[in-house]
Amino acid sequence: MFKKTAIAAALGASALVTLSQAQAAEYVIDTEGQHAFVQFKISHLGYSYILGDFEEFSGGFNYDPENVTDSSVNMTVDVSSLDTNHAERDKHILSGDFLDASQYPEATFESTGFESTGEGQGKLTGNLALHGVTNEITMDVKHIGGGEDPWGNYRQGFEGSTMLDLSNYDIDMSKFPPVMHELELYVVFEGIRQ
Repeated sequence: MFKKTAIAAALGASALVTLSQAQAAEYVIDTEGQHAFVQFKISHLGYSYILGDFEEFSGGFNYDPENVTDSSVNMTVDVSSLDTNHAERDKHILSGDFLDASQYPEATFESTGFESTGEGQGKLTGNLALHGVTNEITMDVKHIGGGEDPWGNYRQGFEGSTMLDLSNYDIDMSKFPPVMHELELYVVFEGIRQ
């Protein structure tokens, strides 16, 4: 269950920005350099937490600092790349009990809008498809920074988070306490301008 939710979250997070492309620059998320993360946090029975991430994902975004409302993101997450640092738990989360990765191998996110809430901050809305269900989510996002790197590339970096109710993705958590029925999805990514 946890892993299915995490995947959904991870997918939702991954698709962070897709602009109307007049003056916006296109960026590819830097997964090669390990500068991007799709992670989740869910309570363990109300006593501790389970932390996990999805190690395989891809995507991109469009971003124009002069017109941030036109920013857009799209992302695809490989659900089977789930890792909670416990192999048997990962296998259970990926099973038909939760994420059912064999039937739903990918989670995707495609943004539909962005609203600025202050300097370098805003709310990103979009469609997160996970476990065969698509729902609109809203993610709080923050611009971390941007500029040239030592190798002649130009980069932009963002982070975002949202809470996901697993029942909205047909992941049955009814056997677990209510504190485990939702999880926090956290995404960080750095993009290289194309």
